[in-house]
Amino acid sequence: MNQDRIEGRWKQLKGKVKEQWGKLTDDDLDVIAGRRDQLLGRIQQRHGLAKDEADRQVREFERTHPDARLEDKERL
Repeated sequence: MNQDRIEGRWKQLKGKVKEQWGKLTDDDLDVIAGRRDQLLGRIQQRHGLAKDEADRQVREFERTHPDARLEDKERL
């Protein structure tokens, strides 16, 4: 997927992500920019979750929001 499509989709998803994990700041969302690894790290940091729990929550978010497929760093 090209970078423009990733960025465009991320702009649409930011609100849903912020609603799900309310402690994430706008700056966090800018850093995350649709990257799954960045989202996991920020969720762990802001919400004080273990990596496994953050991963579980992100997988559940992706499952319940089919349009919310985040990019793995290996595919960028």
